[in-house]
Amino acid sequence: MKFSKNRKWRFIMHEKHNKFVSKWGFILACVGSAVGMANVWGFPYKLGSNGGGAFLLIYIAFVILFGYVGLSAEYAIGRRSGTGTLGSYAFAWKHGRKNRETVGKILGWLPLTGSITIAVGYAVIIAYVLKAFTQSLFGSIMTVEPGQCFHTFAFQPFSVVPYHAAVIIATLLTIVFGAHTIEKTNKVMMPLFFILFAALAVRIAFLPDAMTGYAFLFIPDWSHLKNPSVWITAMGQAFFSLSITGSGMIVYGAYLSKTHDCVGGAKNTAFFDTIAALVAALVMIPACYAYRMDPAGGPGLLFVVLPAILQQMPGGRIFGIILYLVVVFGGISSLQNMLEVVAESLLHTFKRWKRTPVITVLGAAVFGIGVFMEPIAETKGAILGGWGPWMDLVSTYIIPIGAVLGALSWFWVLKKEELLDEVNTGSGKRYGNGWYYLGKYVYTLFALILCIVALARGEGF
Repeated sequence: MKFSKNRKWRFIMHEKHNKFVSKWGFILACVGSAVGMANVWGFPYKLGSNGGGAFLLIYIAFVILFGYVGLSAEYAIGRRSGTGTLGSYAFAWKHGRKNRETVGKILGWLPLTGSITIAVGYAVIIAYVLKAFTQSLFGSIMTVEPGQCFHTFAFQPFSVVPYHAAVIIATLLTIVFGAHTIEKTNKVMMPLFFILFAALAVRIAFLPDAMTGYAFLFIPDWSHLKNPSVWITAMGQAFFSLSITGSGMIVYGAYLSKTHDCVGGAKNTAFFDTIAALVAALVMIPACYAYRMDPAGGPGLLFVVLPAILQQMPGGRIFGIILYLVVVFGGISSLQNMLEVVAESLLHTFKRWKRTPVITVLGAAVFGIGVFMEPIAETKGAILGGWGPWMDLVSTYIIPIGAVLGALSWFWVLKKEELLDEVNTGSGKRYGNGWYYLGKYVYTLFALILCIVALARGEGF
């Protein structure tokens, strides 16, 4: 086959831009995808409302399990198929005991839908954070009553449009060349995320009564272990914090070199994701105890409780600038993955489509829908009343079902030999029946339990 000069150049550039150059580039991109609101506000408030140290121990145990088998399987199937969500499901169902490729092609659309729908609401949340950052930068966050200020944009239509647009544009610019720009931007954003958050945690350590917060974090109240809800919540937090949704992490596996270790990469992703959650908790929980605030505040933890703390804290404005900027970094890195997985699947399926128009249309769609749900909830004229009910709908139905479909496809449909061969490619250690059956019987069971609980309760995790 002969290439024209121009066509050959485009082919080479496509290959370059759709592979991570380095092991740490891949890890940081995956960590960037995993680290987000689930770590920064989800983990602290769930920890705060579920017993502190006891919840933490359960959470870490589930992170280890899910990272070891679930996350590594998603990396492996992405690399095995050489593509993202749609192609990976088609591959898994084609290479099962019977060729059911058509079934896989159909099923893959549901978890892919989960990625784009959660991106719609997620972009609004990051817009809230960006607004809080600008308020810190210009000092208004230090002078207004936090609850009243939050109400002025959280329950008003079209309240964060400029910030919303800025988030979308920033995300599109950082994924324009696929793996190439995703890797480069995360090599900057993720180290800054950890460095700045760690610096904030050190500052918080010197607040009065911070030790009470540390005691809550690290001294378990074993009575909470008797509560099934604590176990389910910790399981759900671990599951979705790692972004094991049958979609998002697959595309990064597709960009992973054959010389790299899928399980090792998953372990590193899980480790740094957990560190991010812990560092966020070391900032939020002791600060709440120092200033007699409720750590179980949900979204209000970032936009009501934290500003109230900043107003009482020496150097609070600087603290706010750093904190909200770091959260913006984490949010954009997660949004990168949500849009990239959809873009890659569309480009893989529709060969004639071009990358720049596709990601532009995706960004416009995410913004165009999201702009009509900028209130958090219960606002007339907003889609479903706001982004809160929208995110509840996605996290209750689409994401859990997608995660189960992924687990079943990798461990029950795809031939065992196909998955193990890919898991062992690039690995310095041999993984066999122990790893496989842990995924098939334990990981898949937990995914199914979480899905059933979410559907039964009518609320996500």
